[in-house]
Amino acid sequence: MASDPFNPLNFRTLDLNLLRVFDEVMAERSLTRAARNLSLTQPAVSNALRRLRETLGDELVQRSGQGMAPTPRALAIWPAVREALQQLQESLVPNEFVPGQANTTFVLAMADATAAELMPGLVETLEREAPGVSIRVVPLTTRDPRRLLDEETCDLAIGYFPSLLADLTASEQSGEPLPFSHQRLYDGEYVCVMRRDHALATGPFTLNRFCAARHMLVSFSGRPYGFIDEALASLGRKRQVVLTVNQFFTAGRVVANSNLLTVLPRHFVRVTGIAEQLVLRPLPFDVSPVHVDAVWHRRSRQRSAHMWLRQAVVRAADQAFSA
Repeated sequence: MASDPFNPLNFRTLDLNLLRVFDEVMAERSLTRAARNLSLTQPAVSNALRRLRETLGDELVQRSGQGMAPTPRALAIWPAVREALQQLQESLVPNEFVPGQANTTFVLAMADATAAELMPGLVETLEREAPGVSIRVVPLTTRDPRRLLDEETCDLAIGYFPSLLADLTASEQSGEPLPFSHQRLYDGEYVCVMRRDHALATGPFTLNRFCAARHMLVSFSGRPYGFIDEALASLGRKRQVVLTVNQFFTAGRVVANSNLLTVLPRHFVRVTGIAEQLVLRPLPFDVSPVHVDAVWHRRSRQRSAHMWLRQAVVRAADQAFSA
């Protein structure tokens, strides 16, 4: 009979070293790599997993191709195990972040338009306060960065995340624990952008004329449908998207040399270097405000290095939007 994972006796007799092994196996999805990282033999790692399986009454991981596939139970408990281990380590072995002495690398996920606004100020902070720290910016390919943060693919995700923020608000109101935190950086306005001598650059800019034109869509995921199309659908309308790209800079260059329309953040156009070639017109229908937030996993919230990073990003946003 499988042991009851909620039996207090199981926890009182549990060897916490087993959780360290479990965490490393889950992170690497490989017994060999986990053993190397823990400076253990592979049989020792296998034995630790066996003991943890017996305690929890679950297989936890199973062989899958060249690696290990976690069970649903393993996926459910891993975030809590990892956060608890990290908090314990930070409590017992404090590692105060000293910017001027650090050589840390931070990974930020954001769109090119966001990076164009924030990175100049962030680089100034690095040069002034933390010359040994480096930043790696990776493309943001989703409107929901929870998986990126769960898997620690990035330290901070910055962008427009309406569904994530709605879920966090609902969880907070119901008293559920919040695995993610966020901070508002700035509010953006989206406008229709076209080349200066486009036929729609002057005169009435109606919903009918907008929908009848040929459009280019900026889509991080490549999906040919965005929040502008959702707003149009709520009105019973649609537009003709003939080109989909995944970068705002690309969109700006294309519309400057074509008859296509696109929708871009107003604040981004000023940093494209080709603003004088473009005309910005208000959208002829209502869209929800675009809020740009920094989002991070709560297991990172007390790390001094992560706290410094968040503060630096906020200062960069304040600098960019106070100009």
